[in-house]
Amino acid sequence: MSGPLELTVELTPRSRFDVIDVRGRAAALHGDALDAYPRCLYYSFHTTAGYLDQSLASRLGRSQASVEPYVEVFRQIFPEGAPYEHDQLDRRDELTSAQRAVEPRNADSHLAFIAAGLRTCVQYRNRPGDPVCFVDLDGVYQNRPRRRLTTIVGFTEEQEVARVRLQVPVSSHPVDSINLKDPRLGVYEQLVELVARHGVTSGRIRLDLASGERHAGLTVNEYETLLMRHDLAHVLRNPLRFAAEKGRHMWADPRAIPAKTLDYAKYDMVRTFNKVFDALGLRESAVERVLARAIALPAARFLRMKRSVSLLVSDRDTTGRGAIIDGTYQSPILVQWHRAARQARQIDVVVSRFV
Repeated sequence: MSGPLELTVELTPRSRFDVIDVRGRAAALHGDALDAYPRCLYYSFHTTAGYLDQSLASRLGRSQASVEPYVEVFRQIFPEGAPYEHDQLDRRDELTSAQRAVEPRNADSHLAFIAAGLRTCVQYRNRPGDPVCFVDLDGVYQNRPRRRLTTIVGFTEEQEVARVRLQVPVSSHPVDSINLKDPRLGVYEQLVELVARHGVTSGRIRLDLASGERHAGLTVNEYETLLMRHDLAHVLRNPLRFAAEKGRHMWADPRAIPAKTLDYAKYDMVRTFNKVFDALGLRESAVERVLARAIALPAARFLRMKRSVSLLVSDRDTTGRGAIIDGTYQSPILVQWHRAARQARQIDVVVSRFV
């Protein structure tokens, strides 16, 4: 074993919602190449497919049969075909006519990804033989499986090489989302410069909300205006909005959801939760208590929005020259659901090297 090992695995989803054992797939392709490494980093290049934290996956039992019902709760809350603004393709100015013809209507998958706490980048203790589940929420479009790629990096240790604190300006709006790739902020450019300055060729960048930051979270997803500034904003104000609209056909005026309709949606969620917990034997578990409380709480407590995200660093494109490796539509995004003090939030950046 001489330094980190990086493998890229192609996956073929069998249905729109699919859970694939990536560790098993890697073993089938590469044998025991990863077994000698105590840790593995898994990176998904997509915005509607990724991984659960190892701690949550372990509580769920790690298998496909136990992960699927957990994610299904969030698919019920964000049903396919609800009136999402992201899916109104005629309003998507960034798309050409040709792109509109093939662009999937998948706002539900983006929102379920964020709400369920899925990540594009996770680090697992390597346990050969244990499954690592790749959760795909939008794997088939027009009866054709989409091409999915994931990278696995096996490594022995992670060494911190740099730590800085960045200040990110935010608006005065209580609900807002900020694209940290926006060149006007200069945040992403500073991350690129840190990687180059410290000569990291295999590692990661971790972005953490500073300890004093409240009412905010981080995710990696597609920063599309209708999705982030409208659909996600609606969810932050009312987590069950789209479940209520789709389930009770409130298409005429989606801004006016009667309280009774919302109560129906909550009732439907209770029934969904109970089915999941009965199937998994989790009736008295902490997971049940967390999800059950979510029904009555605002989005600040409902969403499993993370306080940190990670980005992959690799020299896969140019040997000896590390770079941030990400998917075409991926951006680190800061989301807030309450006004920030002094219209700015602080993020701690940690750059580390794999050995």
